[in-house]
Amino acid sequence: MDDRLTIVIPTYNEAENLPVLAAALWELPGLEISILVVDDDSPDGTGKIADRLAEENPRRFEVLHRTGKLGLGTAYIEGFKRALASGAPVIGQMDADFSHSPDYIPQFMQLLPDCDAVIGSRYIPGGRLDERWGVGRVLLSWFGNYYARRILGLDIRDTTGGFRIWKHDTLAGMPLDRIRSNGYVFQVEMAYVAQKLGYQLVETPIYFEDRRIGQSKMSFRIQVEAALRVWQVLFEHRRLTPGDRRS
Repeated sequence: MDDRLTIVIPTYNEAENLPVLAAALWELPGLEISILVVDDDSPDGTGKIADRLAEENPRRFEVLHRTGKLGLGTAYIEGFKRALASGAPVIGQMDADFSHSPDYIPQFMQLLPDCDAVIGSRYIPGGRLDERWGVGRVLLSWFGNYYARRILGLDIRDTTGGFRIWKHDTLAGMPLDRIRSNGYVFQVEMAYVAQKLGYQLVETPIYFEDRRIGQSKMSFRIQVEAALRVWQVLFEHRRLTPGDRRS
């Protein structure tokens, strides 16, 4: 498998995390990692820090600046399209807050030759959530995944997890312009479309750590919106088949 990997990282107020995360990614052995940050005009100066990193590392760091807080889903779509256009053989996605440990990425890469995408999972044997999560938060997360899996018939157990790597041809074969979700249900929609198109998604266990620095962007309102959006995902993509893959 090609050791070149472009990782798309949406950011909003991640000024303290971003330089540390970039260093951790570049320290991973045996991989040639490029970072593509999509910043939504962070008021804490994340965009300026990203510009500095791009100037210091022109061949392995790029930043897309967007005006206003435009959302997670559109950030990933823009990042995916840029990475595809650059010819990246493998494209990853992860949070900037260290909830997703970079140390798992070599393991993901080892699994990728035998599937179309690898998903870091909190809900298969060996996967764990941060022990600091309260019971209510754990139950809400578990139910959100169960709810999406039941409605959409998804085979994977962690439908909302955002720590994933994709083969170039997998993302290129997906109708990214039809992905409408712009919140956390974006991850559900991507997994559902990939499954309907016949791509093989493999889960591998991860420990999901609560963010180290900054405030969580999750809220009860966002979770309710995601639950309603699952039904829209079903009706928009239910007729997809492997024959609908983009050439």
